[in-house]
Amino acid sequence: MTSFSSQSIFIALTLLGMLSCGGKNTSSNVQSPGAEKTAKTKTLEAGADVLQNKAPLNKLNMYLDGFHFYNGHMDGQMEAHHYCSDINEDLTQCIIYDGNGANAKIMGVEYIVSEKLFKTLPAEERKLWHSHVHEVKSGQLIAPGIPQIAEHELMEKLVSTYGKTFHTWHTDRELTLPVGHPMIMMGFTKDGQVDTSMVVDRDKRFDVSTAKNRENRADIPAPAILPGANAWQQGEVRQLQVVNEARPAHTHK
Repeated sequence: MTSFSSQSIFIALTLLGMLSCGGKNTSSNVQSPGAEKTAKTKTLEAGADVLQNKAPLNKLNMYLDGFHFYNGHMDGQMEAHHYCSDINEDLTQCIIYDGNGANAKIMGVEYIVSEKLFKTLPAEERKLWHSHVHEVKSGQLIAPGIPQIAEHELMEKLVSTYGKTFHTWHTDRELTLPVGHPMIMMGFTKDGQVDTSMVVDRDKRFDVSTAKNRENRADIPAPAILPGANAWQQGEVRQLQVVNEARPAHTHK
């Protein structure tokens, strides 16, 4: 990943308070069963909010909105609200929600690595990852609430990165509870794949234009996609399944 310039860092810091203008416009579609919160529960929540340290959550200082589909099933598409933090210059972690309001449901996670780190991954591991070139260049990926100049620099950084995404709550179909097993998700790689009505609806809510984003990002170089990413395009679909086996999938020395 390319480091931010001092100017862009200054812009990001001085405009941090503006980030809220990019949220609270997408409500969760999920209505889960359960009793209303009692006064006691609300009091405990309020106390915990004031007294407990939430250092990891406070680091979630970047908001991205884009679209995913189930690996091996492109018809299953959904909007994904990412709240992210940079672990370092080459690794980012995101919590994914189905909305950006107070009732949003956590539906997964995404890990983002630089091209440098992606090159270190073994061949089989790379098949779980997707590129971000088209998401950036098409204008589909946005960073709501920040000025265009700051978003442009952020997209310059993200265009060469790769993401590994798991959805644990399939909020496009499971509208009550997080049932089923986690699914590996992918990002779109060319025009004509994403449901345009979904993009139009998103653009309206955020008062943005994907088409104008594409024009504004025309000057961002499109890096060559490294072998192994977007493996579904070569028929190499990887998906999770539940098996009756106690042995862990990986061992650590």
